Amino acid sequence: MAQGKRGRRLMGEINVVPYIDVMLVLLIIFMVTAPLLTQGVKVDLPRAGAEPLDVRLAKGEKPLVLSIDRNGRLFLNIGSRPEQPLDEATVEARAAALLRRAPDLPVLVKGDRRVAYGRVVEAMVILQRAGARKVGFLTDPLPERRGGAA
Repeated sequence: MAQGKRGRRLMGEINVVPYIDVMLVLLIIFMVTAPLLTQGVKVDLPRAGAEPLDVRLAKGEKPLVLSIDRNGRLFLNIGSRPEQPLDEATVEARAAALLRRAPDLPVLVKGDRRVAYGRVVEAMVILQRAGARKVGFLTDPLPERRGGAA
């Protein structure tokens, strides 16, 4: 019995190699999945000095956003593939189905600044036919002026 205790000594340090391995695996997972989490359509929004939307407007729900890219293609932020362009009939059908379930859902248009105004109006007509009561526009805020002169 005395020999067993004499040959073994307690180790006073922590083996951190397994922790480093786990950390590196998590880092790789986050590096791979982070670009996948950013979804959306590349739209260069016009700048405007409009007031921001009231946060209570959404009531915890994600608004319905119809995006129009610079080529005039339509995208909806609902569905399994929001980055895939849709035709007008599909946009109207999906928006109508969603607005039947939630008639007070905020509806927003996110149009690229280089798209023709007529295309934005066509998109609003599609939303109106789908049952949207009010439609808002998404814009980028104006850059703040530096200096004291107004």
